[in-house]
Amino acid sequence: MNNFIVRTITSVFFVAAIVSCFLRPEAMIFLFALVTGMTIWEFTGLVNNRNRVSVNQMISTVAGVYFFLAMAGFCSGITPPSVFVPYLVTLIYLMVAELYLKQEDPVHDWAYTMMSQLYIALPLSLLNVLAFQSDASGIHFVWAIPLSVFVFLWINDAGAYICGSLLGKHKLFPRISPGKSWEGSIGGGILVILAAVLISHLLPSITSLSSFHFPLSTIEWAGLGLVVVIFGTWGDLVESLFKRTLGIKDSGHILPGHGGMLDRFDSTLMAVPAAVVYLYTLQML
Repeated sequence: MNNFIVRTITSVFFVAAIVSCFLRPEAMIFLFALVTGMTIWEFTGLVNNRNRVSVNQMISTVAGVYFFLAMAGFCSGITPPSVFVPYLVTLIYLMVAELYLKQEDPVHDWAYTMMSQLYIALPLSLLNVLAFQSDASGIHFVWAIPLSVFVFLWINDAGAYICGSLLGKHKLFPRISPGKSWEGSIGGGILVILAAVLISHLLPSITSLSSFHFPLSTIEWAGLGLVVVIFGTWGDLVESLFKRTLGIKDSGHILPGHGGMLDRFDSTLMAVPAAVVYLYTLQML
């Protein structure tokens, strides 16, 4: 089958899964707990192929999924802060275990183990911070903000590809990603800002402003779009550097035509934390 058709079919199912999961909090938690586990499993499997690296793939994956679920429980008000204690104990175990395993290079093992949590588990878990917001009446599940982050990323990817193909002449970061151009990145960013402005006008008619905790103005929506574009692009470049360091083209093959989980969620891993910082900075201003 033509690769373009395969990529298109995969993209349709991927977008449908992401959009539909935000209809219910349980669906969102289940899907992204699964994504967290699959992505960490893929990451640890890749680094374990390096010389002198031996990361505990199973414990790292279970720990990351547990952290996501613990964050979901805490942010939704279901569980107390003590829910994070088992996760902290697991991290301590992964550090102390190297004293007894007698691995050739424990520093690399520690580094990659912690990277799986900081680079993957933490950013994906922060989706819960965006999805559950509290006000005087209690804690509410909010779909608008987290879904908008993914919509902005998709628009940016499509816009950057189209504008880059038509107008791209100046390389954005040739050492790491020769295919990206300044023209494509700027074009994608402009489309995202336009989409953010459109969302700011359409959202109040879709759902009442009282249903989510961040009633953003048009300028603030545009700012969110710009933050997602910048950090999403950096996220893409970070994963490209990771793959170049490992000497691989794709992080995996689980998504036909799109590669692995890291290939699909690389931008998300930077964009979500940046969106959290941006939105809470607005609250403090």
